[in-house]
Amino acid sequence: MEKRKKRYRPNVAAIVVSSQYPFKSEIFIASRNDIKDSWQFPQGGIDEGETPKEALFRELKEEIGTNKVEIIAEYPKWVSYDFPNIIAKKMYPYDGQIQKYFLVRLKEDAKINLNTKHPEFDSYKFVKYKDVFNYVIYFKRPIYKEVLNYFKKEGYL
Repeated sequence: MEKRKKRYRPNVAAIVVSSQYPFKSEIFIASRNDIKDSWQFPQGGIDEGETPKEALFRELKEEIGTNKVEIIAEYPKWVSYDFPNIIAKKMYPYDGQIQKYFLVRLKEDAKINLNTKHPEFDSYKFVKYKDVFNYVIYFKRPIYKEVLNYFKKEGYL
């Protein structure tokens, strides 16, 4: 029997730093309202005909209530992860996500508002680079580590 090829949902993710960057390097994380103790970066699917950058700005507006950001850097490659079983059923027919990561800085006048049309998060905080992994959900840690280490090595974080 031939093994089925895995299907990955095209997705963008944003590592959002506060408007105090680069003087103060704090990273935005938010707690999902549907999975207890699940902290993550804003992210979302890329719609048909949409570029990753267009999806980035749309998703930020939909998830954190603002897209007033400037792009600092882009992770040079796409990264993927598989959904754990608890999430896979909800995300059918996809087995995981393939993501394009952006490092973005909030503009001075940006106002975060989690009470959006379809809220995904119930709280947020800005944390130091080293503290991100104390919060984020286990199955996203390897990808977050890869991407954050890259931005740190390149001198952005």
